Amino acid sequence: MAIFDIKIPKSIARALNLPVSDPRRQQIKVLKKLLRKARFTEFGQQFRFDDILLSRHPGKKFQQLVPTYDYNKIFDQWWYKAKEGKPDVCWPGKIKYFALSSGTSDATSKYIPITKELIRSNTITSFKQLLSLSRYENIPYSAVGKGWLILGGSTQLQKGPTYFAGDLSGIQQKNIPFWFQGLGLYKPGKKIAKEKDWSKKLNEVVENAPNWDIGFIIGVPAWLQLCMEKVIERYKLNNIHEMWPNLAFYVHGGVAMEPYKKGFEKVLGKPITFIETYLASEGFLAYQNRQGATGMHLVLNNNMFFEFVPFDDVNFDSEGNMVAEPEALMIHEIEEQKDYAILISTNAGAWRYAIGDTIRLVDRERSEIIITGRTKHFLSLVGEHLSVDNMNKAIEMASAEMNIDIPEFTVAGVPYGTFFAHQWFVASDDKVDTEKLKLTIDAKLKELNDDYEVERKHALKDIMVTVLSEKTFMDFMKTKGKIGGQHKFPRVLKGKMLEDWQRFLKAETVS
Repeated sequence: MAIFDIKIPKSIARALNLPVSDPRRQQIKVLKKLLRKARFTEFGQQFRFDDILLSRHPGKKFQQLVPTYDYNKIFDQWWYKAKEGKPDVCWPGKIKYFALSSGTSDATSKYIPITKELIRSNTITSFKQLLSLSRYENIPYSAVGKGWLILGGSTQLQKGPTYFAGDLSGIQQKNIPFWFQGLGLYKPGKKIAKEKDWSKKLNEVVENAPNWDIGFIIGVPAWLQLCMEKVIERYKLNNIHEMWPNLAFYVHGGVAMEPYKKGFEKVLGKPITFIETYLASEGFLAYQNRQGATGMHLVLNNNMFFEFVPFDDVNFDSEGNMVAEPEALMIHEIEEQKDYAILISTNAGAWRYAIGDTIRLVDRERSEIIITGRTKHFLSLVGEHLSVDNMNKAIEMASAEMNIDIPEFTVAGVPYGTFFAHQWFVASDDKVDTEKLKLTIDAKLKELNDDYEVERKHALKDIMVTVLSEKTFMDFMKTKGKIGGQHKFPRVLKGKMLEDWQRFLKAETVS
């Protein structure tokens, strides 16, 4: 008897039952498949994909012949041609969709190519994750057959000369399999999903909430929490389970969940199962596939080839830029508990592409990783090597110790006399003892990071903490046109984004 009362098409079911083998073998098989498919593209011809396929060691040959890329380099040399409508550039055919990245690292959005093959791969990985729930214990499986509220970007995409562009979540929702839509599970439905105005979309979700029986919620934590708070306020509820009693699962990704859990506890009437995913604009990289897992299982057998660059001073400069010829390792060569920047090659024409994230292998046997931050979202003014993972954990520990909710925060490195300091901006609508919070964050960071503890005695002279309302953070995102969907507040502010934030706060103070 099936655990889930959902009939999946045979083509999807066959794809889900891929043979299990060792990680290296899976990855070499994926690489060869990608190379065969793209061998006659302009990219494949220039970098001799045929020679790589004939090699006894295709992984090493691939690394020798194909250079590494960041976004600017691959777009300026290759992807711009596909955006102009030229076929067979990095992947066979014309590119119909481009995902607009949230752009937290840079001022402008990035155009990431999306192919029908990538959309199908993302769908297959989503169902692999769904089927992995069969391994969980003591959870209400009946909730899987209830409504799935996917709060993502608009499916009303921008029309370019030869393509459509928008959030990956909007593109993916626009291409949800017809049979899944036919089951009536998909919420908020096509009409509301098309709405571009985030405030209007939220209001429509709130108005329709009593008509839905929601079992799953999917989206960025800050926006989903806001949505549930609005439902509770509108219908004068004590918690969201009074409206949706079958709500049992939250599929999240993009940012660490820990800072948001306290806020979620306030809107929930009973515990739910949190399931982490690693779905970037470039594809579905990993997902949590077992109960209580610390990390997420890398998707090694579904059209994505991974490489890992040690995140150190040899391979990256002080600004987080990767050197021209970094040391790149395959999955079977990396070590547990070390940070690596991740490179991917995909069935959308990304080749040895640095997506900007850093990961850490936490379970070699299961190929499970955690996301530790961004290559450019870290602070090391004087050698403190403070990662986003350190920051998230410090905030989680401080909020638990002080019993306060901190849904958002960001940090900047600033001059302090002839030395340096860290300036923290923390969102909380609770009553907060700012000095105590400062001392607590500082203490927790010293526990978590030996380099930080050493530098606090020397060149890192102080940390400052400013407590702001959560609305302040959201209002700033509105000014950047980054509200709702996949947009997240950057954990580290540098350069123009820091200047814009400082100007915004100054204007807020004046007004």
